[in-house]
Amino acid sequence: METPYRILAKKRAGLPLAEAELRAVAQGAADGSWSDGQLGAFLMAAAIRGLDAAETRAWTVAMLESGERWRLAEVVPRLADKHSTGGVGDKVSLVLAPLLAACGVPVAMLAGRGLGHTAGTIDKLEAIPGVELTLDRRGALALLERCGMAVGLATSAVAPADRRLYALRDVTATVDALPLMVGSILSKKLALGAAGVVFDVKTGSGAFLPGPEEARELARRLVETAEALGTRAAALLTDMSQPLGRWAGHAAEVLEALACLEGGGPDDLREVTFVQCEEVARLVGRPLERAELEAAIASGRARERFDRWIALQGAEPGWEDALRAVVAPHVVPVRAPRAGVLAAADTRQLGLLLAEAGGGRLVPGSTIDHGVALETLKRIGDAVAEGDELARLHLRHPDPGFAARFAECYTLGDESGPAPQLIIWPESNSVD
Repeated sequence: METPYRILAKKRAGLPLAEAELRAVAQGAADGSWSDGQLGAFLMAAAIRGLDAAETRAWTVAMLESGERWRLAEVVPRLADKHSTGGVGDKVSLVLAPLLAACGVPVAMLAGRGLGHTAGTIDKLEAIPGVELTLDRRGALALLERCGMAVGLATSAVAPADRRLYALRDVTATVDALPLMVGSILSKKLALGAAGVVFDVKTGSGAFLPGPEEARELARRLVETAEALGTRAAALLTDMSQPLGRWAGHAAEVLEALACLEGGGPDDLREVTFVQCEEVARLVGRPLERAELEAAIASGRARERFDRWIALQGAEPGWEDALRAVVAPHVVPVRAPRAGVLAAADTRQLGLLLAEAGGGRLVPGSTIDHGVALETLKRIGDAVAEGDELARLHLRHPDPGFAARFAECYTLGDESGPAPQLIIWPESNSVD
């Protein structure tokens, strides 16, 4: 019998762990037989010593098999799934799911809550009065049958090992360890069991992996591991050196997603969404042309699909007006201290300050003010005059002091440079 002591000593020495040993760790996390100290030691050893490709696959399977497997594509062929590594203003899931469903591509996603500088899809949707988002297999299949999309928060029966380990990764500084990220992400994606999944891996100042090389390596590992375990996959690297879209903040982001579904919305949000729709549709064997996506929006079908889905999730009548009323009423401008060109933004710090203002969750279990928001007015590369508004804060209570702290997140230069590349990699549909 492999004891925790033997397994930890082996990995500390840099030796590869066998499948049975990795299963023991995951099972110990799920059933409580491993202590927090033992699990923390494993996470640190895995982060420092690494897990090779075979270990990463075995670890992912062990995490996956610690709970339920839904295998939804066995019932709903050509089922699509999508995952983002998270950022500030990333509301792509809210647009992508109804848009694909309106084009005949069913979509299911197990979404999560935010922590730190990122906001989770579930938290955003909970700004809508009345919604209930806990999802089990039967509920997911019922939603797919009735509206072609199912987005929700998985029950505790899905990947229970990851639930415990993620919290420990947060306090042991191992959140950004690549093999641990792969196991955490894929244990939930593969538990759902879609026919194909597209990964949106963020890079830039607001990403968990700011450097493009690290982000690219994560993308490769996600795709290679998913495909080795039988799920078609592709990955994109997309820019998070500034907030995606114009708005960051829960209620405001839902409203911006609705605008996108109605044919408006900012260009960057639309483009990132369209590219991911095209990529995952190709993976599941139902390729879509850009014109089909645009037609689903122009005809109103995409917005209608969102409305049908959110009603099935329990949204109260008049929810959209109620959502608009949630947005915080006190507007505080964030102004440029001098003339120049907006050269950079500390996007991670913008997200942390937004959370500090009440619009996020800095520690698990804290309360969110869904109405707190940041409205971006200037993008990197834009010329600004002294006193121009770079952004606007929407706060529950007036606090001009926050504006100065937000202003410190922006760097002004004297010469214009190229705007950040929105879709960084791949340049084509290949993941090679």
